Amino acid sequence: MTAPSATTERGRAIVAARRADALALGRRAGELVQDPGAVAAELRAGLERLADEEYLEGQRRVAPGIAPILGVRQPLLTAVTAGLRGATRRDSTATLLEVADRLLRQDLLELHWLAFPLLDRAITQDPERAWQLVRSEARRARDWITVDSLAHVAGRGILAEPYRWAELEQLVYSPWRWERRLVGSTIATIPYVDRTAGRTAEVARRGLAIVGDLIGDAEPDVQKALSWALRSLTLVDAREASAFLRDEAATAVRTNDGHRAWVVRDALEKLPIETADGIRAAVAGIRKRPGAPSTSRAADAAAAFVGLGVAVPPAERPIAPRP
Repeated sequence: MTAPSATTERGRAIVAARRADALALGRRAGELVQDPGAVAAELRAGLERLADEEYLEGQRRVAPGIAPILGVRQPLLTAVTAGLRGATRRDSTATLLEVADRLLRQDLLELHWLAFPLLDRAITQDPERAWQLVRSEARRARDWITVDSLAHVAGRGILAEPYRWAELEQLVYSPWRWERRLVGSTIATIPYVDRTAGRTAEVARRGLAIVGDLIGDAEPDVQKALSWALRSLTLVDAREASAFLRDEAATAVRTNDGHRAWVVRDALEKLPIETADGIRAAVAGIRKRPGAPSTSRAADAAAAFVGLGVAVPPAERPIAPRP
């Protein structure tokens, strides 16, 4: 076995030394739950003491452009969440949503990530209000870490109220790439949110249909989420996922579509070896071309909207935090 690197050992030591403080921070914040502003202030002060400059630099490397963060390691955020959950286990859904709303109004991104478990607890009890907070956060998102963390909450909301698949279907037309990434990330997460309800034939059918509208997107961040979604859906229905990938590979070959071919290649990991090798061979040599536009059905539909004079919000315009 390979010995852990010095960086890994340092990270483990920091987590071990600060885990108790992180748990205590969550409990203190939970005791202030009737005052959302006080919760936010307590968490901010405590997170500053848990921050790690080296981890901060690593986060900035893997997620360029990430919003203001302190660099608190994920196991420590998990411990804060555990303390907060224990201290608020008897509090109402309305109270939890008030706290989540306040945390999502802050500039510090770790506070947003701490709000997501509160939304996850609330979304089955007060789905409309929790879903609106999810949508607002998606409009403000500017990094994949936030989007992929938020996807777990969105997935639970869809399983609780299946008609919300329609809202996910609408997001494929969003000009904001992080909302389109949320589409793929949510589909990818659903089979893990609930290993029974999230692995039905309906999930595979709806998920593949939505990915089919978005595959061909030119944004690498969206492409990665789509391939992740296809790998997850392979666990749900390998036969349908295999058929989908064969069809998309054929389309990529016929149209020399590098965007589509990249997603297909990246999604083959969970397929049987023989099936994966055949599809991989079919798209061999088809590569993305710099500056090539999106070829997805969603992109074509959005272009048609513009041609008909329908106003489309400017792409890549981040939504400012709410006052």
